[in-house]
Amino acid sequence: MRQDLTQYGVEEARTPQDVDRLLGPGSGAVLMVVNSVCGCAAGRARPAIGLALRHAVRPAKVATVFAGGDEAAVAHLRALLSDYPPSSPSMALFQDGKPVYMLHRREIESREPAEIASVLTEVFDQFCAAPKPV
Repeated sequence: MRQDLTQYGVEEARTPQDVDRLLGPGSGAVLMVVNSVCGCAAGRARPAIGLALRHAVRPAKVATVFAGGDEAAVAHLRALLSDYPPSSPSMALFQDGKPVYMLHRREIESREPAEIASVLTEVFDQFCAAPKPV
């Protein structure tokens, strides 16, 4: 289940310190994925990440914490996402350590991987693209 994401170059954040390192000052756009053992993570969320990461515009980093496996890291990430209800699986885009977009389980389990990837690529285009010259 971990390899389903790491095969795409997604970095594992297994400790609170890993989360802080990834989301520190000046970190730019970072997509944090809360992975889990549930069917919608396996059949929808993880494949969607693979599809979305084919897009030309991507976050500077993509990382994952594993609910039920990396408990301290997940708790720390959820504390950073305290304005959002906890959700596994979920995906949160951060910009310089601040959350700017959240995709909850309820938005994942009702969509196919290609639909989720489309949502993510729109978010990437909005938050990760270089500003256009004036």
